[in-house]
Amino acid sequence: MSGADAAGAARAGAGPGAGDGVDAARAAGAEGPQELRRQIAETRSQLGDTVEELAAKTDVKARARARAADLRDRAGALTVQLRSTAAHAGHLAQDKAARAGHTVQDTAGRTGGAVRDTVPGPVKTAATAVVQAGLRHRRPVLIAGAGAVVAAGLLRRRQGGRH
Repeated sequence: MSGADAAGAARAGAGPGAGDGVDAARAAGAEGPQELRRQIAETRSQLGDTVEELAAKTDVKARARARAADLRDRAGALTVQLRSTAAHAGHLAQDKAARAGHTVQDTAGRTGGAVRDTVPGPVKTAATAVVQAGLRHRRPVLIAGAGAVVAAGLLRRRQGGRH
C-alpha cells in the first residue's frame, strides 16, 4: 500500500490490519486472495533473481576466475594465430631461398658453359688435374683457399685506405 493509500485509510477510520484482507488485496490491484498470493510468489521470485544477480556481482573470486578463464582462452587463440603466422613466414622464406638457389645454379651453369667454351684445351686439362688433386687432398686446398681469402682482404683494405 502506498503512503497516500495508507493516509486515506487512516482518515476513514481503518488502520493498518483493519478489515478482512480482501479489501486490501482489491486496493493493491489484486482480484482476490489467490491473485494476491500469485503476485507475492512472483515478487519473491523476482526478488530472489535480483539478489542472485547482486551476489554474483559482489563475488570477486568468481569474477576473477571468469576473467582469468577468458584471458587464458584469448591467449591460447593468440598463440595458435602466432604459430600459424610464423609457419607461413617460414614457408615463404624457404620458397624464396629455393628460388634464389635455383637462380644462382642456373647462372653458374650458364657461366660455366661460357667459360668452358672459351678456355683453350691445355688450360682445361691443367684445371681438371688441379681439381682432381684438390679432391684427393682437401686439407692443403682448404689452407691455400683460406690464405687467398686473407690476402685478398688485405689487398682490398690497403686499396680502401688510399682512396
